[in-house]
Amino acid sequence: MRNVLARIGIGSATVDTVLPSATVIPGQSVDAEVHIHGGASEQRVGQMVFAVKTRYRTEDGHETTTIDRLTLAEELTIAANQDEVRPVTLDIPYETPVTVGGIEVWIETELDIDWAVDPGDRDGLDVQPTPQMAALFDAMEQLGFSLHAADCEADPYGRYSAGRRFVQEFEYRPQSGPFAESLDEVELVCLPDSDGLTVYAEIDRRGGLLSELADTDERKTQFTVTDDDPDVILEQVRSAIEEQA
Repeated sequence: MRNVLARIGIGSATVDTVLPSATVIPGQSVDAEVHIHGGASEQRVGQMVFAVKTRYRTEDGHETTTIDRLTLAEELTIAANQDEVRPVTLDIPYETPVTVGGIEVWIETELDIDWAVDPGDRDGLDVQPTPQMAALFDAMEQLGFSLHAADCEADPYGRYSAGRRFVQEFEYRPQSGPFAESLDEVELVCLPDSDGLTVYAEIDRRGGLLSELADTDERKTQFTVTDDDPDVILEQVRSAIEEQA
């Protein structure tokens, strides 16, 4: 009877991925441990799947997506009530969004067990910006902007990068500084990779009703950050906004 119950997911093995810290940065690798606890009877685990997931906004609501996944095809047999610990290295993809403004990112761990409901584990991540992204955000604050909103939005036509289903957009509004009288907001899309940071900026100038209706108050630009010096990044951001302001 225990074997029968295990096959339908009652009393089956459970899994828990233990991270050294929930705080991660896109592009880094994290060494973790997978803790498997045997159920009421012996079971064979075909593979373990680790998926980095998030949600993004579409025209029809929100959609959950897998940013990346790692599959370990190593088979193992878990005896009843047996505890098994396996090390694993998880890569946090560069396209993982920063968890700000209500954005959620998590790792789902699943065990492939014959005839059983997939036992799973979900671990939330605190995703911090890369150093270049952090310097970019600091530069915006030094120029008098404050973060108004951040959201992940669908990019079905690949406007920013081919093959990506969504991008994260940061909306800044000027509160003081040199752009307080001339701009309404600046929207940033940041695409980090191993070579640096590509920034797409949409700059909304302060204008009248006619210019807003004709979209002539919006200017777009892009630039690439390859330097790690915050002062250099500050001047690069200032220059990019001034050219379109």
